[in-house]
Amino acid sequence: MTNSAPANKNDDDMLSMHSPNLVDDNVQKISELFPNCITESKDENGNLKKAVDFDLLRQELSQSLVEGGQERYRLDWPGKRQAILEANSPIAKTLRPAHEESVNFDTTENLFIEGDNLDALKLLQESYLGQVKMIYIDPPYNTGNDFIYEDDFSEDTADFLARSEQRDEEGNRLITNNESNGRFHSDWLTMMYSRLKLARNLLKDDGAIFISIDDNEVYNLRKICNEVFGINNFLAEIVWQHSVQPKGYTGKFSIHHNYILVFQKSDDFELQLLERTEEHNKNYSNPDNDPNGKWRAGDVRNALYRPNLIYNIKTPSGKTISPPEKGWRWSQDTLNKKIESGEIIFNEDETKITRKIYLKNLDGRTPETLWFGKDCGTTRSAAGQIKSLFESKAVFDTPKPLELLSHIFQISIKENDLVLDFFAGSSTTAHALIELNAQDNGNRKFIMVQLPEKTAEDSVGNKAGYPTISEISKERIRRAGQKILADNKDKEGIENLDIGFRVLKIDETNMKKVYYTPDEYSQAELDNLESHIKEDRTGEDLLFQVMLDWGVPLSLPIETKQIQDSTVYYVGINSLVACFDTLTTDLVDEVSKDEPLKFVSSELAITHDQDKTNIKARFAQLSPDTQVKFI
Repeated sequence: MTNSAPANKNDDDMLSMHSPNLVDDNVQKISELFPNCITESKDENGNLKKAVDFDLLRQELSQSLVEGGQERYRLDWPGKRQAILEANSPIAKTLRPAHEESVNFDTTENLFIEGDNLDALKLLQESYLGQVKMIYIDPPYNTGNDFIYEDDFSEDTADFLARSEQRDEEGNRLITNNESNGRFHSDWLTMMYSRLKLARNLLKDDGAIFISIDDNEVYNLRKICNEVFGINNFLAEIVWQHSVQPKGYTGKFSIHHNYILVFQKSDDFELQLLERTEEHNKNYSNPDNDPNGKWRAGDVRNALYRPNLIYNIKTPSGKTISPPEKGWRWSQDTLNKKIESGEIIFNEDETKITRKIYLKNLDGRTPETLWFGKDCGTTRSAAGQIKSLFESKAVFDTPKPLELLSHIFQISIKENDLVLDFFAGSSTTAHALIELNAQDNGNRKFIMVQLPEKTAEDSVGNKAGYPTISEISKERIRRAGQKILADNKDKEGIENLDIGFRVLKIDETNMKKVYYTPDEYSQAELDNLESHIKEDRTGEDLLFQVMLDWGVPLSLPIETKQIQDSTVYYVGINSLVACFDTLTTDLVDEVSKDEPLKFVSSELAITHDQDKTNIKARFAQLSPDTQVKFI
């Protein structure tokens, strides 16, 4: 039997089995722009690695540097540097499937990830890099009462890997961020900054993020979003009327709004138009029986002063109409053509002109930054929506209304896009997305991420049998899916609606510490080690960690086959084939017929060291395009 621990983790045929080190990615990006600034240095183990020569890089950017104590425009707080380090540091964790908590595990394209969202965002970096069209999050508001995540910044990358056998209780612990805390704002900003940096990587170039927030941190949040996404990618600061009932406070304003910040990944993002209703069309009429149909008057003045657009207009009877102060909206030639076509008309006494905006030419309406409760729902209507699913029980305190998410979907995504919500809460986002798919036969997919935060013992949710927020979240999706199917039972094609979700739980890595640090063990210890894989892990557990490491989408269908008495997993037909049981030549020959893009196995599955070389050679002969790896 071959040594069960990998002899050299730098071998090309070994998988890393931890999330990507984003520092390495950043060094690679610099090397592509400034190859002369890349050198070599030795790491803590004496191995050579790529490094950045900052003196040379400083020379390349000499006219654009701000250094030392120079004044600059930026937002700083205690913990910002640690947040950047935390975002870039890899973790040795994995996602483990939970069939019993899932709905339609084998066929659904939706994901529900249970665990700390910082870990989730790191684990998704390979499989979903640049794949998410829209992110919506409703993070905990920093009010002095809400719970926030406390991230552990005390360890560097090596420490993360060294403790791969341990659950990071500190990293997953929740604390109350009291106003008396000297780091009241800093803790919240630190928590958000690292997550936003990772979230940006997952957005498509034509994607956008929508973030709900209140007065306490809206201005700080906007500043860190300016930094993470780029100030030029700011799109809007929407005011949402979340409440219409006046509050009887004495000496205070009755607050009726929250904010939604919107940032695009790049200029490739296209803001979609909203549907028009009779209410929006009520100002259109046709008093002059224009053959082009209903119209309303539009402005003919220019918003900015343009001297080349200042000219007089001659009327049909020879009168003169003087230009507005800043000029007309069009050049004289264009305006004359609009007069000839009837789009611009003179009033009866020929003292002014009117522009006609025809209803037939309007595909929709431009989104505005003021969203009213009657259109986008309120916190009260949201509470009613979730109660209607849970036998009139208020199992969750602060859900968002379905109408709000539907409004966001209308202006940001299309029928096949992927949506991510990594502060899922009660999963209003998933509920609204399934409902929208039912309406228009779309195939939008979601990834929900929610920490298993405990519900208060005296809360309605806890008394109803939901000990954690994630349990409420999963149950809401289950119930919403069934209700949507029932409400649309007569709709053609409703049987194809994806109401399922694949539950994946963040856990410790499947690999023992020896897998990551074999150099720390003596040869005798290695010889006596039965396995570098933890005893309680299944082949499917290993499969999902391999999918993460290899960047395979976690929603692909998985088929299990028995070949030569071994279990073989086929992911996405032949995108990835995995076998962690005994490998034989006959099994390799059988799998090779399917010409998989990737094949992975375990060193435990081979009998002798030379078998690994033989297996790779066999694939090279029978299926030369197959990439072969081992764990």
